[in-house]
Amino acid sequence: MEKAWFYKEYGPKEVLQLGDFPLPTPQHNQLLVHVRAAALNPIDSKRRQQSIFPSDFPVVPGCDMAGVVVSKGSGVVKFNIGDEVYGNIQDFNAEGKLKQLGTLAEFTVVEEHLVAIKPKNLSFEEAASLPLAAQTAIEGFKVAGFKEGQTVFVIGGAGGVGSLVVQMAKFLFGASHVVATCSTPKVDFVKNLGADEVVDYTKTRYEDIKDKYDLVYDTIGDSKNSFVVAKDDAPIVDITWPPSYPKAIYSSLTVSGENLEQLRPYLETGKIKPVIDPTGPYYFTDVVEAFRYLETGRARGKVVISLFRPDNVPSLASWESRNNPMAEVISQKMSVNVVY
Repeated sequence: MEKAWFYKEYGPKEVLQLGDFPLPTPQHNQLLVHVRAAALNPIDSKRRQQSIFPSDFPVVPGCDMAGVVVSKGSGVVKFNIGDEVYGNIQDFNAEGKLKQLGTLAEFTVVEEHLVAIKPKNLSFEEAASLPLAAQTAIEGFKVAGFKEGQTVFVIGGAGGVGSLVVQMAKFLFGASHVVATCSTPKVDFVKNLGADEVVDYTKTRYEDIKDKYDLVYDTIGDSKNSFVVAKDDAPIVDITWPPSYPKAIYSSLTVSGENLEQLRPYLETGKIKPVIDPTGPYYFTDVVEAFRYLETGRARGKVVISLFRPDNVPSLASWESRNNPMAEVISQKMSVNVVY
């Protein structure tokens, strides 16, 4: 057994409980990953509150993770035991039900094509903050057919996805001019991400903005209002479903390790930086509080969960004392333990 957060019914964050969950066995093309950090996303809250994606109970929430490979299926060829990897384990476009076992657990299993090697310059917490948000951000530019040299107006430039859209627009997709919206306290933060201009939405209405843009990238679901800053026939991307503006392009995400590999040179050189909300990282015992904060909608960047306290490095005997079937493999590769 392993420790995990899970829920047995739909409802508010209070349905979450911390307890024992069966330790998974990796199948042919899967990795068993010892989770070192995870990140929360709005989809985790929505999935817990209602049946929007089929899944069996109990459900362990969480899509994003970074960790260490401790076992693998016979068909895995890209990764070895001991590799540090990160990724989004839930492929929302795959047929069938989503995985019961998410990433708010000591261990999780994931298909090898969904993960990538963690950039060495990133902490586990920084890496865990990236996958779903980065994949969503990339997809929006692709479905819009964005071209180098075009201009982009980002709605919600301080959020988990928006903070990456601003950076990718400038440094990955070669936008000539990037404008982003945020509230007053976050203006300097968004400027430091690379935005050429920042619009304080508490002081300026869309209707008062004179310039028009080649792409409006709406990360908060306000396309019914934000469309007015788009040039005639310019694409308006909305990452919320359903888009509030009928002509907006809904952008979901393509889940794969390849799109994370695409970011590697930009992450390793620091051109694109992970953004963790300054209230975190939260510890594994504080998951309910982390969800409470996420659901306020005030996060700046990503809400991240760290499974380890840096000053707590117990002996590996603790793994064996819990009758962990993976104890022998884990003891060969790891020297840290989860804090409860």
